Amino acid sequence: MLTSIPDLLKIIAPNQRRIDATQAKLEIAENKGLLIDVREPAEHAAKAATGAINIPRGLLEMKLMEIEKDSTRPIYLHCASSARATLSAEALTRIGYENVTVITCNAGEVCQVF
Repeated sequence: MLTSIPDLLKIIAPNQRRIDATQAKLEIAENKGLLIDVREPAEHAAKAATGAINIPRGLLEMKLMEIEKDSTRPIYLHCASSARATLSAEALTRIGYENVTVITCNAGEVCQVF
């Protein structure tokens, strides 16, 4: 039996730390966290969150291990609806990153506070 993406998100979202964009901006300023936009490059180019690096979800685990070797550095994940960020957070946690946060935004909204 297949699990739909909405059903999968209901299962994994409670296991991920989730904060809004305002809180994320404050924390990143304090802890030098890494802000990652997991949307596709065209989406990122059209409307990027300030300070975010773009690593699409499909490449995240491989690329991030090249960029950030410290598994304890705070990582903040952003996308348009928090769905890809949630799936990405689960994947990063699975490979050993310890401080991963999903930034929650309304569907279609880029976190304007950045």
